[in-house]
Amino acid sequence: MKAGLCAILFFCLSGLNAYAQVASPQPAGAYRQTLEEVVVKEEEYFPQELESYAHFIPSRGAKAQSGKVGVIDSSSEYSYEIKAWDKLPVEFSTSTRYIGIDNSTVVELPARLTKVDFGISTALPFFNFNNTFLAIELNPSFLTDNWYLRSSAFSMVQRYFLFYKFDEKLSFICGLRIEPHFKDPFSPILGFIYKPSDKLTFNIVPQRPEISYALDKKLTVFLEGDNSSDEFRVTKDNLKNVPLQYNELHLGAGFRYNFNKHVKGSLSCGSVFNRSLKYRDSLGKVAMENGLYSEFRLDIVM
Repeated sequence: MKAGLCAILFFCLSGLNAYAQVASPQPAGAYRQTLEEVVVKEEEYFPQELESYAHFIPSRGAKAQSGKVGVIDSSSEYSYEIKAWDKLPVEFSTSTRYIGIDNSTVVELPARLTKVDFGISTALPFFNFNNTFLAIELNPSFLTDNWYLRSSAFSMVQRYFLFYKFDEKLSFICGLRIEPHFKDPFSPILGFIYKPSDKLTFNIVPQRPEISYALDKKLTVFLEGDNSSDEFRVTKDNLKNVPLQYNELHLGAGFRYNFNKHVKGSLSCGSVFNRSLKYRDSLGKVAMENGLYSEFRLDIVM
């Protein structure tokens, strides 16, 4: 792990030095990492962003056992982007996530799951390939059930992907996400962003693919998906640092309203599938029935 991080650091420093010497087209300002999304196209550049959401799922019955489980999921992220040498985008971020669990099944579950992470990301020209950039994101993360930043719950989440801008309308991404402490530490990053007109956008990237249509400058309607999968270190009975996986897949629709160029909010609802809370090593699992969700998001840029 240390050798790999040193190699990455050496590559980044080499790229930074080269980038400081040569001006090059870049996706920064137009494309940016945001809360739960790999990359998003921006219409106007702002260095600071604060994004929050609240996600509510009413109690539903557990499969193959008695009892119900309800979930309230909320998260916030603050990010600040600088331009090194007035060219290179470097984004610093910090975020928190809280999952409240209302459980009446026989499986013992924590009342809450918490996540705190910090991040740094950048995009470097990929050698001499035209309109191609290597994006690197490092997120030191702590996933627990009590907000503690303990070493046993630490995970260095990493994302590496290539971003290729085919033309002004179409871009592709391809890469890898690494979560060292998870049961399945490697997952692919594949997607594209296609904007055939000023109104219609296909933002088909993990983790939240979206198809949106702007009715006017203020109001946009959209279809969205989300695949949430995190692994927390929790206390169960007298055991500490027990891995607990939370999985959820949802599909819905909503609208987004731009109050002004600095503030926008969205409201969405839909169906949620494949929900489960599962301990490793056969210590217990609760699979929840499919249900409905509602979600509110607020995004402020400065």
